[in-house]
Formats: sequence, C-alpha cells, structure tokens
Amino acid sequence: MTNRPSTAAARSVEDHRERIEQLLRPLAARDVERVGVPLAGGRVLAEDVASPLDLPVFRNSGMDGYAVRASSVAVTPVTLPVAAVVAAGEGGPERLPEAAAIKVMTGAPVPPGADCVVPVEDTRSDGSRVLIERGRSAGDFVREAGTDIRRGDLLIAAGALLSPQRIAALAAVGIASVPVARRVRAAVLTTGDELMPAGARLRPGQIYNSNGIALAAALGANGIDVVSVSHSRDDPAQFRRELSAATAAADVVFTSGGVSQGDFEVVKEVLAEFGGEFGSVAVQPGGPQGVSVVDGVPILSFPGNPVSTMVSFEVFARPILRLLSGLAPVPDSEVALLNPVRSPAGRRQFLRGRREGAGVRSVSGPGSHLVAAMAQADVLIDIPPEVTAVAAGAPVRVREL
Repeated sequence: MTNRPSTAAARSVEDHRERIEQLLRPLAARDVERVGVPLAGGRVLAEDVASPLDLPVFRNSGMDGYAVRASSVAVTPVTLPVAAVVAAGEGGPERLPEAAAIKVMTGAPVPPGADCVVPVEDTRSDGSRVLIERGRSAGDFVREAGTDIRRGDLLIAAGALLSPQRIAALAAVGIASVPVARRVRAAVLTTGDELMPAGARLRPGQIYNSNGIALAAALGANGIDVVSVSHSRDDPAQFRRELSAATAAADVVFTSGGVSQGDFEVVKEVLAEFGGEFGSVAVQPGGPQGVSVVDGVPILSFPGNPVSTMVSFEVFARPILRLLSGLAPVPDSEVALLNPVRSPAGRRQFLRGRREGAGVRSVSGPGSHLVAAMAQADVLIDIPPEVTAVAAGAPVRVREL
C-alpha cells in the first residue's frame, strides 16, 4: 500500500456513524405488541417465555416398531404375540401384557409396561405375531415426557431474535402468540425533478427513480418496517408536505438527494429551518450528508447518486438498524485484493467488490452512478483515508453486502 497524509477537514466516517447512532439508539425502547407465532419470525422477543407444558408431552415412540419389555427380547430371535397396534394421535394404549409386543408408530404413546421399542427393520411379522431378530435395552427409542423441556422452564429469553427454530419451539409447546418489540418504522423520501417512476416514458434529462425502491428493499432486508416510499420534486412546499406525512408515520425518515452544494438542494434548504446539520464526510462515494430531527423524528439525508445512497445506507445506517432489529452485526473480514486499485487521499473509499475464491476483486470504478455494476458486488472493499494505492495481493478489509 502507498500512504499519504490526509489533509481533509471533513467529518470522519466514524464520527458521522456515531452521530447517526446517537439519534437512533433511543428507538431501542419501542412499544410491545403481541403477534401470532406464525407471523413472529424475525421479530425480537420482548419478554421471557416459559414452557407451559412438558415436552415431549407424553412418553412416545421414536421409531415405527414394536414396544416391548427389554427382558422379553434379551435373547433373540424370539417370537411374541402382537397384542395391539397404536398409531400416532391415538389415546394411551392399555398396559403391555407379559411376553407380548404392541406395534407402535413414530410419535405414538408407548404403553405402560414397555421400556423399549424395537424398530420395524429388526422384525418380521404376519400381523398377529412378530419375530424379533435383535434385542434392545431399556430406554431404546423411547422418548420420555419432559426430557426436552419441563413445564415452567425458560424456553426463550427476552431479546432473542425469533428464528425458525425458535418459532418451532414455541409452536411445539402450544404457544399461539408472543410479546415482541414493535419493528422500527421507516419512511423513504426521494427528491429530484429528474426522477421518474418505473414504466414512465423518459423525456430528455430524466432518469428512473431507483433510490426509493433500493432503500426500501435495504430497510426491509434489515428488519425494518417500511411504512411509506414517496417522492418530491425540487419544490420546498411539496417537500414539506411529503416530509410531514413521513414523520407522522415513521420512527425514522431517509431522504436521498438535495444535500450537495449545487442549486435546487431542496432537502438542505427545508431541513436547515429545523436545525438540520449538513456537511461533508471524508468518504467516497457519499460525501454530502445530513442529519436532522423534525417533530422528534430523526431524518437521515443521503446524497442522490444511486451508489452514494446505497453505500451511505450500508456504512452509516445498516449497523445500528440491525442492532435495533435484533440481527447479527454486518460481517467483515480481511482478504487479499486480486486487482490493484487507487484511492483519493484523505477519503475513506468503499469500492464495490466480488469475492473470488479466497480473495476479492473490485467490480467497478469509484463512480457514484455505476449502479448496474454494483449489482455484481457482494462486498464493500474498505480503503482507509490515508491509503492512495493498493497493490494486487495486498490485504484489504471487506464487509458483506
């Protein structure tokens, strides 16, 4: 790596991320709501949940086979009369007679008096009698009541993310609904006269609005409830109306566009009235950034170029949002760079990269408009602000997209 001292006066990536996290940390104290267990996947449990019953609920068979006394099959082969057949879902069978077998299906109750199950694969039967070809010990293939969990024991602790396996446990003990933290609600508000919705006919100077859809998808993928996706032209009055609707519905609002140094920067113009903070962060892409609070709702303002918007979300917002959603932190690692890259002095650059074997290769240049190239990326390559060149084979930090 080639190093050069940084001379940038812009806010550091770490400082801006911390500012955003300060604004969003209070959202951890959200209301609690009850949701049905089938719909609770991916939610954060708000209270400890104890098991209301023993699991297994009753003594049952772990195999299709024959419930017997181990003493009856101590010497094999041995032929026993089949006293009954018990399927899963039937009531408890009568006591097993001496020197007999009861045919049981997987999950069926094991009859009193039986202490093991001989799998059907180790038997031959004509229906009324069964030849046991291999003996079993007491306890074999018998699931005793309460061996998984006892009634009153902690099943899932508060704060746990309700993964599929935890949903299965809740369902298995018959819990129909659980208290969960309400999801963080986010609104997305894009700006720009040039942006048009998909399907519209583009006139000269117009482009399709990808930022609103992309931010909504990113928020949803990180456990956030997207309550609205709206757009404003570069008109302060319209932006104020859209912003008012967004703050009324959401816990946090994301805007894109209108935060740079040019004319018609409607986001900066309007939010400055509310004490919004706008300036440059020493990062590429995504230098122009803004944070505001309107009616108690944090507003995170990203630049309007599509890659700048998405990198801003990944670097500044995604870590705290995943924490609030109970999701694991964004993974990062150190790998070898497969192609040489250059980076501007004084700016922390996040190049889009793709893993190839044990290394990573950049998939596009630094341009903040290269949204199609970003579709090929699965990581961001993190180049420190003091580094201006990285040779092929050198180690770099990457974070998963």
